[in-house]
Amino acid sequence: MLEGKIAVVTGASRGIGRAIALEMARQNAFVIVNYYGSLEKAKQVKEQILKEGGQAEIMQCNVADFKQCELFFKQIVKEYGKIDILVNNAGITKDDLLLKMSEEAFDSVIELNLKGTFQCMKFVARTMMKQRFGRIINLSSVSGVAGNIGQTNYAASKAGVIGLTKSAARELASRNITVNAVAPGFIHTDMTACLSQRVKEDAEQKIPLNRFGSPKDVADAVVFLASDRASYITGQVLHVDGGMVM
Repeated sequence: MLEGKIAVVTGASRGIGRAIALEMARQNAFVIVNYYGSLEKAKQVKEQILKEGGQAEIMQCNVADFKQCELFFKQIVKEYGKIDILVNNAGITKDDLLLKMSEEAFDSVIELNLKGTFQCMKFVARTMMKQRFGRIINLSSVSGVAGNIGQTNYAASKAGVIGLTKSAARELASRNITVNAVAPGFIHTDMTACLSQRVKEDAEQKIPLNRFGSPKDVADAVVFLASDRASYITGQVLHVDGGMVM
């Protein structure tokens, strides 16, 4: 499905990013596994891809750092000649109630989740415009659509990602570049593993399908949007949430 494509997946060393990288490789894309601090986990993702007969390389970059981000994309183009697919997955949470949230907790989440997504889009856009082809998929969240208690910073960042997605989709459409977002709900990852059993049960009651999703559920949606099957879809937000937000 993605034969011959060069795909960059940010924050791909674990969780949803890992699942996306693996599924992209299974669809025959050459995957750049981006990481910032988790070198060993990034190596494991690459090893798994190679074990399954795919192609991948790992590359470190803090996408919240403007200069690092610029050099990161320049290096990829220099080494591989092009970038066909960008998946902006890197993100963090620093939850707290509004009245208790520190300035650092707010700024750091916005810096990585929102500004990092903007920077990656900015630096990949020039290459994709020259190619007259590109697929950009940004990871948002149901929190960015419906809000969530204790996540004013995270919800703001993910709502901002939706705004970035829609605006960039309008700007880049004439160059055959699609820009879409995927908004996961409750997914079995490290982030949700720390939730108490009671919180998990309460969450499941709010989900029409009565269960959490898997990272692969999100990965499948991302791969679809990156494929030719989604060539006439742009500026959209695809919810992968079991019907939680309708």
